[in-house]
Amino acid sequence: MNSPPEANANLGCEVVTTSQGARAMRDCASGEVMHPGTGPSVEPVALYVNPSRLAKRLIADFKCSDGSRTEGTALVLLDVGLGAASNAVAAWRVSESLPKSVRRLEIVSFDNELTALEIALRPEHAANFDLTGDAYTAARTLLETGHHETERTTWRLQHGDFLRTIVEEPEASADIVFWDFYSSKTHPDLWTLAVFRALRRVCRGGSTVHTYSTATSLRAGLLLAGFAVGAGGATGTRPETTIAAVDLGDLETPLGARWLARLTRSTSKFPSDVSSDDQTQAAALDRIRACSQFR
Repeated sequence: MNSPPEANANLGCEVVTTSQGARAMRDCASGEVMHPGTGPSVEPVALYVNPSRLAKRLIADFKCSDGSRTEGTALVLLDVGLGAASNAVAAWRVSESLPKSVRRLEIVSFDNELTALEIALRPEHAANFDLTGDAYTAARTLLETGHHETERTTWRLQHGDFLRTIVEEPEASADIVFWDFYSSKTHPDLWTLAVFRALRRVCRGGSTVHTYSTATSLRAGLLLAGFAVGAGGATGTRPETTIAAVDLGDLETPLGARWLARLTRSTSKFPSDVSSDDQTQAAALDRIRACSQFR
């Protein structure tokens, strides 16, 4: 990847060009690029919006079994890792494109650092990050006030440490989670069992969690936290992704015996906060073996 002349390394992030020619945001400290390959206008749709069936859930979940309609509650999307707002904006655009009569969308974006969004909103970068028109206004307002609302969509910001801010969300309130933190290699504290348990607390029945990572420790951590876990489709440079769900029936491709055998052989089975002593590791493995998707 080649950094352009207008890189902003002194601010902690810079805009770079990916190997496929897309402009993307790079974190200078970790070296990790947000939406590598296909870039911030394409990957969010392929990795998060489409697999979560966002549009269908906003429409279908609003209908009663007899075909009538009810006011209902908003569909709540947790955008975990706001970054340059690419995932949230992709979801925002879906909601804004739908009739006013269908279910509202509430986006809750989490991040402890807003530099990436500040840079993405600059005039020379905004179009590359799909921040144009009303989406630009929404993201700019979110950055300045922490909240933006239309007739279709509410978007609010939870700024700060994730474990501190997630406890402020009501129990069993979320329907969809876009999990897009930096990787566990550079930020292991964001991929712990404690974090996944905090996430599980706010997910209600029918919730799904979508992430780019396929790490064994990630999938094991989600299972230990009480999710069912499956394989997601390929996107960009990723041959596979991960989808977790509160209800096993919501997964098209649950992990099975082959993955369980791989977990048994792995030298990095669990998140970093699971003790490495033999007894704890064995107990954790037994808990995963007992999950309904492996029986």
